This record gives sequence, structure tokens and C-alpha cells, in this order.
Amino acid sequence: QVQLVESGGGLVQPGGSLRLSCAASGFRFSNYGLDWLRQAPGKGLEWVSGITNGGVVPSYADSVKGRFTISKDNAKNTLYLQMNSLKPEDSAVYYCAKSPRAIPWGLRDDYRGQGTQVIVSS
Repeated sequence: QVQLVESGGGLVQPGGSLRLSCAASGFRFSNYGLDWLRQAPGKGLEWVSGITNGGVVPSYADSVKGRFTISKDNAKNTLYLQMNSLKPEDSAVYYCAKSPRAIPWGLRDDYRGQGTQVIVSS
């Protein structure tokens, strides 16, 4: 069955960096687009970033553009999110999600991991 396991979250000071990872199994990783989503306390689910199946074409929400970088390693079946210049408003649970297609599918993804918490605070 499809499994998506996120890791790399934690507590970081404003301006700091974190790298999230998502280990995938149970499907042909290179065939599908993937997304990162997040949910802050008391708020709805938000799309953060997505990438195509080949890992060539990334896309970003305006709120993270220029600070976050998504990447996909098809040899390792792993998705990454490098987060730099973190702000308190980036605090949320971050989820890795699988698209049903070769392109990212945002909030309509068909599978989602359990999430990893990111807290940005001094």
C-alpha cells in the first residue's frame, strides 16, 4: 500500500533553516507528482509546493517563493523541502502528498502522510 513518511521537522529560530524529507513506498515513485501541504493551528490545509514526476518542474505558493526549495530524488523514492529564512508564520504540520497524476495536484492529492511539525520561534 502507499506509504508516505515525513521527517525533519522541529523547533527552529526565525531566520533559520530546516530540511524536510518524505520517504515513499508502495507505488512507482517516478510516475507521479508530489506536493507539500501544511496546516497551522486553527487554520485550514494550505498548499505549499509541488513538483512534477520527473522532478524537473517545481511550483510554489507565493508565501514561500524564494525561501523554500522542493526536490524529488526518484532513485531514492524521496521528496524533500528545503526551508530557509523561516518565519513564525511558517509554523505548521507539514504533509507530503501524492498526486494521482504526473503533475502536482495540490489539495486534491490521493494520499497524504502523517505529517511532521515545524515550529519557528525564538
